[in-house]
Amino acid sequence: MQKALHLGRGIIYRSKLNQPDFEDFILPFSGKLRSNNRWVILSKIIPWDEIDKKYSKGFAKSGMGAPAKSSRIAFGALLIKERLGLTDEETVEQIIENPYLQYFLGYECYIDEAPFEASMMVHFRKRFDIKGISEINEKIINAGNKVQKKKGKDDDNNDKTGTPPNKGKLILDATCSPADIRYPTDLSLLNEGREKIEHIIDVLYEPLKDKEKKVRTYRRNARKDYLNIAKKKNVGRKEIRKGIGKQLRYLRRDLKHIKSLIRRSYLTSLSKKEYRDLLVIHELYRQQKYMYDNNTHKIEGRIVSISQPHIRPIVRGKARAKVEFGAKLSVSLVNGYSYLEDLNWEPYNESKDLIPVVERYKRAYGYYPKSLHVDKIYRTRNNILYCKGKGIRITGPPLGRPKKNVDHKKQRAVNRRDERDRIPIEGKFGQGKRRFSLNRIMAKLSCTSETVIAIIFVVMNLEKRLAFLLLAILNAIKKWKDICTELLYIYILKEKY
Repeated sequence: MQKALHLGRGIIYRSKLNQPDFEDFILPFSGKLRSNNRWVILSKIIPWDEIDKKYSKGFAKSGMGAPAKSSRIAFGALLIKERLGLTDEETVEQIIENPYLQYFLGYECYIDEAPFEASMMVHFRKRFDIKGISEINEKIINAGNKVQKKKGKDDDNNDKTGTPPNKGKLILDATCSPADIRYPTDLSLLNEGREKIEHIIDVLYEPLKDKEKKVRTYRRNARKDYLNIAKKKNVGRKEIRKGIGKQLRYLRRDLKHIKSLIRRSYLTSLSKKEYRDLLVIHELYRQQKYMYDNNTHKIEGRIVSISQPHIRPIVRGKARAKVEFGAKLSVSLVNGYSYLEDLNWEPYNESKDLIPVVERYKRAYGYYPKSLHVDKIYRTRNNILYCKGKGIRITGPPLGRPKKNVDHKKQRAVNRRDERDRIPIEGKFGQGKRRFSLNRIMAKLSCTSETVIAIIFVVMNLEKRLAFLLLAILNAIKKWKDICTELLYIYILKEKY
């Protein structure tokens, strides 16, 4: 069965979800695929139908043109890249060389050619938004937990009001996923902005080359002033401030030249990237001028990268890096499976995520958690009152002065146990940052970066499901061996006596 859907002006989408069994996969040499291979097992537990529904919604219903790649190829390629930690180019090469990966992508037989260009990986990321990937992630988790919503049933476990008792353990925490940018300083940002503006001046002056004399930019002096500070090992605050002032004046002069050139030249001579850089540098100059005049280092929406202006500094207060530059994530953990609850490029107080996360837990499982394991920042008065009203035990010491009629030794033991219960979510962050690419997002756009982050959490949950399946297989083999051993022992006893 094939459906024809369209994307934009010339891309037709035809979904084909019929996947042959691994025995029917045609190889160019003798042999068959192993049914216990990890990619074969993974292909059975991924909800491809749900992925195809969400993928096809991004295509228009009319148009002519070449057919787009299937949802299985698009989503599967993203999973392969993040699971193996590859680049886009290496992902395509691995797919060419590995028949198991081709089976995972839904091919009926082995092909010795590239299924798509490496640049298509960017388009695949754009076609999956973070909301759709989160819904796919929930499908995978629900299948792993075997969660089924039974309306009107299980009344035996309800209390007098008809509400089910609280069950389960919910762990909530936040982290930062740094982007792949150099450590930004005010001086280096202004120097980079000045160099880009000088290039834009050259482009705008090209149509006026034979008509008038080119404006002076003093780029050599500006470069020399920057290197006099950047090459020094130890630089004082006054010297840095003096250098920033010089770069601001150079940049202000260049921006005035551009304003004058735009009146006499055509803005269409700039490429899309150059025009975007011009707008970003205008805002960068405004922010840096404000901070320089007011002698401060804080401003709302601070730009730390010209090529990726959506990135913001996130103050985490960690020993390794007090400030990280990337997206702030709010993550919950239930039964070992992780949910990406919120992703924001702007710094925010994560305590506001507590109530929405608990309500999502209620919608997913049909009851509130019995205990909520969080750190100190989540323990606001509003959150504590909310948890008290829902009968949820929130971890941590109570606010205010310590009470006298409490067994402090027992309370300390409970607090230590609660802290140990929070270890799994820290381990999940470590898995994402050490095993996968959560510690350095290489995507450049905000939408593609969000897709990469969401895919990483899907891969981690698939890894957990795969581990459970392999453990179940090993247990089944062990039980079968024990049964065979016992039958053999009984047979020997009968023959002997």
